[in-house]
Amino acid sequence: MTLPAIPSALEQLEEISLARALAAIAPNGVRTGCRMIHGGDEAHLLPAEAQSIPARQPAMRRASGAARWIAHGLLAEIGVGDVAILRAPSGAPAWPGRVTGSLAHDDEMAVAAVAPLGDVASLGIDVEPALPLPDELLALVAIPADRTGAAPLHLASRILFSAKEAVYKAAYPLDRNVLGYEDITVDLDAGRAVTKTGRRVRLVYCIVPRVAVLAFVEAGAD
Repeated sequence: MTLPAIPSALEQLEEISLARALAAIAPNGVRTGCRMIHGGDEAHLLPAEAQSIPARQPAMRRASGAARWIAHGLLAEIGVGDVAILRAPSGAPAWPGRVTGSLAHDDEMAVAAVAPLGDVASLGIDVEPALPLPDELLALVAIPADRTGAAPLHLASRILFSAKEAVYKAAYPLDRNVLGYEDITVDLDAGRAVTKTGRRVRLVYCIVPRVAVLAFVEAGAD
């Protein structure tokens, strides 16, 4: 079995920077974490988790292991231990009772967020490289009602994409509706989004060293 690699000093710096940025934007009660993905991170998957993830590509299993390793630590911080985070048939992670959470990764970085139910009703997180979104993808993502406002011009499209990914993850556990990008309207300046079903979701984001968006539905929201 391949053991997880030890991160380099540069990778540790990027992890620390993103961890601080995520902690700074997270609402009360929400815990966040991140980890550079390394060869051997699939070893962090618990046996039941590994069995629930059908992907056989090494890169996907490494990313899943890295994200779940973060989540296991965050759950332990709120008193929830020895819990497998299985992949549900929908593809979303299945969280233990009284907890909400979300996982994400790009090619290099994995992130996770968890919170006790009651602090928030649902969470969604996404992470992306701090690079402009390709034009052909932006054409699929953006709709006229979206507002990116004061977001840095060269990254506004990437933040918008990441926001819609995070909003979907936050809305789906509550509404069980499959949404396209065109079904989510985002206002980055206002820090909110709304789905075609009327689900209202709050948004916060950071852009250094990577674009990361945290979406959440406030406790008690209709």
